[in-house]
Amino acid sequence: MSRAAKFKAALAVDEMTERQARAEHKRLAEEIARHDELYHNKDAPEISDADYDKLRQRLKAVEARFPQLVDKESPTQRVAPVPTTAFAKVRHLKPMLSLDNAFTDEELQGFFDRVRRGLERETDLKPDAEIAYSCEAKIDGLSISLRYEDGEFIQGATRGDGTTGEDVTANLRTIKDIPHKLKGRLVPKAFDVRGEVYMERKAFLELNARQVAAGEKAYVNPRNTAAGSLRQLDPKITATRPLRFFAYAWGEAEPRHWKTHSEYLKLLKEWGFHTNPLTKLCRTPDEVRAFYKKMGAERPSLPYDIDGVVYKLDRIDWQERLGFVSRAPRWAIAHKFPAEQARTRLKGIFIQVGRTGALTPVADLEPITVGGVVVARATLHNADEIERLDVRTGDMVIVQRAGDVIPQVLGFVPEERPKKTEKFHFPTKCPCPLKTEVKSEEGGVVRRCSGGLECPFQQVERLRYFVSRNCFDIEGLGGTHIENFFNDGLLKIPGDIFRLPKRKDEIRKREGWGELSVNNLINAIEERKTISLDRFINAIGIPLIGEATAKLMAQEYGDVDTWLAEMLKAAKERKKTPDEVKKEKAAADVGESYGRLCNIEQIGVTTADEICEFFSEGHNVEIIRDLRKQLTVEGVTRRVIAADAPLKDKIVVFTGELSTMTRDAAKARAEELGAKVTDSVSKKTSLVVVGENAGSKARKAAELGVKTLTEEEWVELSS
Repeated sequence: MSRAAKFKAALAVDEMTERQARAEHKRLAEEIARHDELYHNKDAPEISDADYDKLRQRLKAVEARFPQLVDKESPTQRVAPVPTTAFAKVRHLKPMLSLDNAFTDEELQGFFDRVRRGLERETDLKPDAEIAYSCEAKIDGLSISLRYEDGEFIQGATRGDGTTGEDVTANLRTIKDIPHKLKGRLVPKAFDVRGEVYMERKAFLELNARQVAAGEKAYVNPRNTAAGSLRQLDPKITATRPLRFFAYAWGEAEPRHWKTHSEYLKLLKEWGFHTNPLTKLCRTPDEVRAFYKKMGAERPSLPYDIDGVVYKLDRIDWQERLGFVSRAPRWAIAHKFPAEQARTRLKGIFIQVGRTGALTPVADLEPITVGGVVVARATLHNADEIERLDVRTGDMVIVQRAGDVIPQVLGFVPEERPKKTEKFHFPTKCPCPLKTEVKSEEGGVVRRCSGGLECPFQQVERLRYFVSRNCFDIEGLGGTHIENFFNDGLLKIPGDIFRLPKRKDEIRKREGWGELSVNNLINAIEERKTISLDRFINAIGIPLIGEATAKLMAQEYGDVDTWLAEMLKAAKERKKTPDEVKKEKAAADVGESYGRLCNIEQIGVTTADEICEFFSEGHNVEIIRDLRKQLTVEGVTRRVIAADAPLKDKIVVFTGELSTMTRDAAKARAEELGAKVTDSVSKKTSLVVVGENAGSKARKAAELGVKTLTEEEWVELSS
């Protein structure tokens, strides 16, 4: 069974009541609208195209069974969000509609069958007559409409909501592929040329290299970078970005001289446009499938990103007979590629030292686009994983983004292994300048530098973590800046960050820093002098304490002074704790503060000991006290949970890929229902919600006999 078929079966829309469907429809519509806004207006998507398409498929399935839920505000009736107000609005004379998607061969065949039935009904088409399709690789870029009158380019706009877009004419004039004056025969007096603005992979990598060299944040992928570049308020910035344009469609056209789509593509080239060379006229469904397979095989080696193949009925009179349904034409479809794997060359393996001293092997790869993101590095996890995979420098390796998020190496291609390769040997010394011994933890899975905070690599990583998104989130203070400031003595401990405003004259003299960038950094630092307690705890970098556990600790202690006092008391009490208590034979006389810490969900004795070890180190306590002098740490208003809350006092864990909502949305809903959400499974866990591709947490739940729910069961429970 295909992945899409499994997805449909697992969710069982056919078994929904109308009440459940209404709640699900509302949730999906809100989620899709949020992702539309992130993708189209902010150029900052949070999920992959495949996951987004799943949400839309799910919504369409709900509406198909419950048509009374369809209204004009449904995402199925709209193309994209209303454009932002940063640019003037442009109303398209003919709407810019999007395409329906096919993910399986069954869905593609359904499209062919619908087209044939429609043509037999609307025309005199014979049952065995040939139907030609213009097939072209689907460029992963930003859709644009260009307005020409008397051959002159007069205006350009984004798709927007399909009816109204944003005027980006000045920016489009900087793109060399867009002609300002058309040449050739049969140019309409007034018409709209539609196509895609994109960025080639090589140009994207070169742009990122310049960003990193300048100490700026690297961009995520070519598509988002192209979209962000085109929507710059200053056209001079757009002009510095290596944008390209492929033309492939039209809007209004008066007069129109072409009778087929393939004829129109030829005319576009005569007029001076670039068209996608990966285009073919296919006359049978088998030819179409062969073209799709060919594009899938060539996809990794193309100079630009594609995420599928578009099939359009070639004859325009037939297109007009079939018309449109809702937001898409009946005569065209996008055949999307499945979750992507790619093959690329392993250039080498290097060791990365984390903030806790853990040594992580990282694969250095020839850059390749996987799931819409350029991947040049992928974690190899630990020494055991390298031993299992036996990957070596020079290997052709298979790369996948786990859950379309984390790049991982799945293995190597044996027949393409070079003749002379050497097995990787995990180092016994830390790669830091101190060259301290590497120690294995119990079980030997994690290996750590024994240098502690004396290790400069750990110091830098702790500072990077401190300013990261889920901690202090200081804009303009990226990893490269942190490392440079550390090496030059401007930063040593977190508190030094908040002393940087006093050293702005020194920063201003540094290469790449001007008056504007220095002022922006100082303002960003000042804005973060007030921080929530959970972010503060998370940012400190206490071993085994992450975002979720920091929130639980903040809820338990309420304010920073209470938290710090309790941690210091627990650290003193822990020294008196007998060995049997450490083995979880906890007794009441271990100390009130240490016992309180051990009893927080997701902490327990092992994590509590790590915390106490951290607070037994005077240097760590001084770092926190230094920060307290400079910051306002906001306390936590404890959640009041109703006595009849459905999940009151339940401990819930989510694992695997959720298709109908994001992980954050699912966690928030569980907390609304009174649950405590944690990231690890233990005997105390009440239930585990298991999505697709679930791993060790699902297995542990089964071993411990913890109740599990499918995503469908969770949706029903939480509705």
